[in-house]
Amino acid sequence: MDLAQARALDAADPLAAMRERFALPAGVIYLDGNSLGALPRATPAALADAAGRQWGERLIRSWNEGWIDAPRRLGAKIAPLIGAAADEVIVGDSTSANLYKLIVAALRLDPTRTEVVSEAGNFPTDLHIAEGAVACVPSGTLHIVPRADLAGAIGKRTALLLLTHVHYKTAERFDMVALTHAAHDAGALVLWDLSHSVGAVPIDLDGCDADLAVGCGYKYLNGGPGAPAFLYVARRWQERLANPLSGWMGHAAPFAFEDGYRPAPGMTRWLSGTPAILGLAALETALDLWSDVDRAALWAKSAALFAILAAAGDAAGLPCVSPRDPAHRGSHISFRHPDAYALTQALIARGVIGDFRDPDILRLGLTPLYLSHEDVWRAGETLREVIATEVWRDPAFAERRPVT
Repeated sequence: MDLAQARALDAADPLAAMRERFALPAGVIYLDGNSLGALPRATPAALADAAGRQWGERLIRSWNEGWIDAPRRLGAKIAPLIGAAADEVIVGDSTSANLYKLIVAALRLDPTRTEVVSEAGNFPTDLHIAEGAVACVPSGTLHIVPRADLAGAIGKRTALLLLTHVHYKTAERFDMVALTHAAHDAGALVLWDLSHSVGAVPIDLDGCDADLAVGCGYKYLNGGPGAPAFLYVARRWQERLANPLSGWMGHAAPFAFEDGYRPAPGMTRWLSGTPAILGLAALETALDLWSDVDRAALWAKSAALFAILAAAGDAAGLPCVSPRDPAHRGSHISFRHPDAYALTQALIARGVIGDFRDPDILRLGLTPLYLSHEDVWRAGETLREVIATEVWRDPAFAERRPVT
């Protein structure tokens, strides 16, 4: 592809108008929306209103003017993005906290099933939280196996299969239907982490007969750093599973101030502490953008952007570790290089922002809402230039920073 072809694709892009809804700095091609999404232009005003008017003027009255309903309201806005019903999703806490809630709840469902099965190389927090969660349940164990061995590892002791839908390094995407059915055939539940797929790839939790899911709000959903996460529980499990973080916002009558805990019906029981209103305000503004998005066009554009960067990587001699088949991957592309960290820093110095994942992965996110084909074409040309000139060998690019 050349520049003229990239511009022709942009001219025909049904999502092109979405770019103007984001505040993108001049001189930067942002390929890290899979880690932190860009700022929607409407968000600063929404935050100013939440702080200045709702908090500053209305004060505590704002709880009865929209705040108390925010977790359920935002959950209903996320639901169409993951193939769920509005009353199956709620927003609050972090992805890590929500993982803990659901892992412990699944382990407590059947005392004869005490095992959580997960993938070696899964996103670290999933494994770390699982390790802590199984330690809180009598006889709980965590069984970590290679990706290829997952289906065979589910047995009569398995309570839960814990998987990340799109792999954070390679972008490999699990077959959600096949693995959900494999777990169900063995009598186990499945918990899907959608953090690297929501807002990026097609998801149909209800259509897949999924049980449980979590996801973050700050990657492709563009809710801001540390944005509240979401939690999904299929209707059939909502009254059978109990939230182990039984805080007052999950109580059936929080303002009755009872000593004992009575879980609220439906998804409200999965709340724990007081909702983070400012974070919810930023996330809600970002979610409102999705009402105008053709999600089939989004995924088609993601595939086109991938093809442009994959061709540039091939020309530069960089091994691509992401699946070439769009049906088997998410919306980022990863290349392997022995000095991937220095290569990442050299690209950032030239205005192409991606990130590095230890030990040797250059990762470039493809966010169709605000990236153009020309952006990605120019990023590919910069990648080829950095490899050809070996500017990444500058010792300054090898100095590690705390966040990579």
